[in-house]
Amino acid sequence: MVRVSIKLKFSLFLAGLLLLTVFVLSHLVLQGIERNQRTQTEGLLAQQADTANVYFIQSIMEQSSKVPQTFLETNGAAFGEQLALISGQPVVLYDGNGVIMGRKHAPPSDSIKQTLAYALKNKTAYLVEGESMYYLTPLRAGGEQVGVVQFYYSLRDHQAFYDEIKRLFIYIGTGVFVLSFLLAYLFFNSFARSIIRLNDTVGRIREGQFAVPDMKRRDEIGELGAGIAAMSERLMATMRDKDEEREKLALAVRKLSELDRQQKEFIGNVTHEFKTPLTSIKAYLDLLDMYPDDEELLNTAKTHIAGEAQRLYEMVEKVLQLSAMEKYDFEYNKEILEVRGTIESVLSSLKGKMDKFGLSLETDLHEAYMEADKDYMNIVLANLLDNAIKYNKTDGRICVSSFVRDNEIIIEIADTGIGIPGEVADQIFEAFYTVDKNRAREHGGAGLGLSLAKRYAETQGGSISIVKSDGSGTTFRMTFPLQTR
Repeated sequence: MVRVSIKLKFSLFLAGLLLLTVFVLSHLVLQGIERNQRTQTEGLLAQQADTANVYFIQSIMEQSSKVPQTFLETNGAAFGEQLALISGQPVVLYDGNGVIMGRKHAPPSDSIKQTLAYALKNKTAYLVEGESMYYLTPLRAGGEQVGVVQFYYSLRDHQAFYDEIKRLFIYIGTGVFVLSFLLAYLFFNSFARSIIRLNDTVGRIREGQFAVPDMKRRDEIGELGAGIAAMSERLMATMRDKDEEREKLALAVRKLSELDRQQKEFIGNVTHEFKTPLTSIKAYLDLLDMYPDDEELLNTAKTHIAGEAQRLYEMVEKVLQLSAMEKYDFEYNKEILEVRGTIESVLSSLKGKMDKFGLSLETDLHEAYMEADKDYMNIVLANLLDNAIKYNKTDGRICVSSFVRDNEIIIEIADTGIGIPGEVADQIFEAFYTVDKNRAREHGGAGLGLSLAKRYAETQGGSISIVKSDGSGTTFRMTFPLQTR
């Protein structure tokens, strides 16, 4: 394939662009000249047509017989000659049937006959043939057409002027193309040299030679040269830092190993937690096989099996939520939430459970707004409140408050429950960790609620922490960025 120099490409492009500009301008100018010539000619011939009609009326008035058709039959030839003298142009006079008045004129051509047929309908028409224009206009008297007047007009001078302007534009276009090509070739020479140097530099970098010459230009090519120089330096730095990157890779491998260990531990915890209710269910089924007629045992088994099945269902649901969080963190539908209304909605859904355990509720909620996924926030609040219910004391109390401080929304949930020992406070947000195993099984807990609440809160830009926990109860605090409405 033949290689075309970039200088030649730029030069031809600029010369072609200027040539196109000259062509468009010349085309528009020539069209304007042509329209102007046609307008002037039509105006002149229209004026001659008006003069012919006025002179025709005057000539009739001078005769004793005032009938236009009679005048045209008897004096048509003489009138046509007089009209030619007045207008200074050759004139052909036709009667109402299209017959030439006078014997000195050659018969009309087919194209003139077609134009004449149009003019005999009391309409003005003209025909252009080469450098000649035939202008046919109705001859009227008393508002009625009695014939047609044909004027001949030579377009030779107009065509000569048009051709001269056209030749002038051709000369100008040729000169512009040649001159612009030469100037562009000289102008783009420095650009081409710089680009060729950059191309050579890229070739050397490809071969591993990272030395880059300095480009002393203050335009985009200079910026490109500086960018290539920066890229070359970066490549050298990358090669020098490969050992450090290898160490980072090793660290990543260790982290993956740790994640694999945590995953195995998670699966082990899931298996262990699932095994306990399944063992209980299997034990009661075995007892029912042994004592099928024991009504008391049957009722007890139904109650325990239903409880264990519900516990299994809740654990499966929360494990699926944890699994979905690991894979679908991008599926958030954040919106502006009114905190007080969101908390009140969750409290309303848990009111029946609070009444069941005889718990009283105290609230101190203030209006504030935050940006979060509504479903996720409901899960966070529901899990914390559910724990406050499960691990509370009989006839206990739950206090929920919200307020704004330092551009943050703070939500606190306090209960009068069994509390959390200080030495395990950092473990309660781990999956499957429960403080009181027996109480957790009694209420169907699996140690997943706080783990879910912490993860969901963090995905919404917030955090959860324990404010206090002792024998009088536990207080959890959530903080989220304040959002203006």
